[in-house]
Amino acid sequence: MTTKTNRILMGQIGAAHGIKGAVRIAAHTQDPEAIATYGPLETDRPGLTVTITKARLQKNVVIAHIKGVSDRTAAEKLNGVNLFVDRSKLPAPDDEDDFYHADLLGLDARLESGVVIGQVSALPNFGAGDLIEVRDPRTGDTFLYPFTKAVVPTINIAEGYLTIVVPLDAPEGEEEPD
Repeated sequence: MTTKTNRILMGQIGAAHGIKGAVRIAAHTQDPEAIATYGPLETDRPGLTVTITKARLQKNVVIAHIKGVSDRTAAEKLNGVNLFVDRSKLPAPDDEDDFYHADLLGLDARLESGVVIGQVSALPNFGAGDLIEVRDPRTGDTFLYPFTKAVVPTINIAEGYLTIVVPLDAPEGEEEPD
């Protein structure tokens, strides 16, 4: 079971960019450049807080300058650092169809019949769109489903569950593997 925290994952620092201390950031914000507007960001490294002083979008990553980081060597040491913001700094969702991915972690995943098939353990995106990962607590097995309205038609955060409609057929025009 996932423990709820007040920290929301906003992005992850990747490789250094250039020789003047810039880093690449994979932002998890709706507007990638907005990651620079939340002020100091907590990290998963004890005692490390970062402040983004300048940011620009380059293709699908944010190129950012971080306060106190002025050369490539210092930037390389930040590779893999996760960036968090306290939930209280984020606006409340506008309507019931809006939510933060963190709100879904730990929810029961149910079939339309109401049978619980596991809990939401992650929401990865490997480049082709968001997925929802469901872990079966009895076996430890995980299953990935497309995170679309057709596959996840109901999300009820207040009651602690979402509904999964398991896709049974390959999309039209694609054949099942032999």
